[in-house]
Amino acid sequence: MSEMVTSNGNNSGESADTPNVRTRTTQWDDPAPGLAAAPTMSGIAYLRAILRGELPRPPIASLMGFELAEVDEGRVVFTFEPGEYLYNPIGMVHGGATATILDSAMGCAVQTLTPTGGGYTTLELKVNYVRQLVVGLGVMRCEGRVINMGRRVALAEGRIIGPDGKLYAHATTTCLILK
Repeated sequence: MSEMVTSNGNNSGESADTPNVRTRTTQWDDPAPGLAAAPTMSGIAYLRAILRGELPRPPIASLMGFELAEVDEGRVVFTFEPGEYLYNPIGMVHGGATATILDSAMGCAVQTLTPTGGGYTTLELKVNYVRQLVVGLGVMRCEGRVINMGRRVALAEGRIIGPDGKLYAHATTTCLILK
């Protein structure tokens, strides 16, 4: 799991041999060991094994640049730093990238409450964008927390909080519990 970013300063979309093109190379661990272990562990045990580095983190975390930082019952925290590689055409992190990080945190919060062999899938996602995410803000925290866990449906909320303590985005989700 490593990432290489090179920058020569250009945002114009010129070819790779021009002096201003940025390049980002992402590597990830084979997810197969984690996928094999998941059905044999409770959701919280699985996420804690990822946090300890005993199981590979999911490829999406490498691609999007976020890290699992905390795991508790009904709660997880991811950290990330807004990157230029996530920018939309108007110079801020794309809303889809923000939604992906929130969806991951909220879903993993639900996963912490699933039994061995259980799982979940997102049924609905609602995101409110409060402030723009841009390069230079520092390390952001994305916390997912379960609001209600039923037998078939779970509700969770997520928040992205900056190092300044300000709210940058808020979301809610409904997840279907899989047996």
